[in-house]
Amino acid sequence: MPPIPSQNIRRAAEWTDAFDTIELTYDGRFLRRKVLTSTQGTRFLVDLAHTTSLDHGDAFELEDGRLVEVVAADEELLEVTGVDLVRIAWHVGNRHTPCQIEADKLLIQRDHVIRKMLHLIGAEVREVTAPFRPEGGAYGHGRTHGHDHGHVHDHAH
Repeated sequence: MPPIPSQNIRRAAEWTDAFDTIELTYDGRFLRRKVLTSTQGTRFLVDLAHTTSLDHGDAFELEDGRLVEVVAADEELLEVTGVDLVRIAWHVGNRHTPCQIEADKLLIQRDHVIRKMLHLIGAEVREVTAPFRPEGGAYGHGRTHGHDHGHVHDHAH
């Protein structure tokens, strides 16, 4: 049986009732065209006009109107803490590393180069497995790198 088409995304604030869920990693939540299988086994084809960044709580709207909620899957991460967490966060951001910011810690994807840098600046780092929900871009929804503001610039980034 062919997968059910899905060409629309509903953002978290735009819907209230999904019939199913799908767990996707941070990288898996960045897609344009792909066949996915929901938690209950529904196969559907995501076929979006542009590559799109999805957040935990967004939903795929299937051709028949049903919604499949996107859930952030567990991933192998680094939990970063330290006395000067604001300075540590600046260094992480300066490297354009996606980062989940919490009151007492940062969560980033595992990366041995970033891990070494963090140790050098006095951060405490430990490996954890958890859902990864990093901050979006400064212009709202989306990724923090490879950005496009949707208009022509007179200057280079």
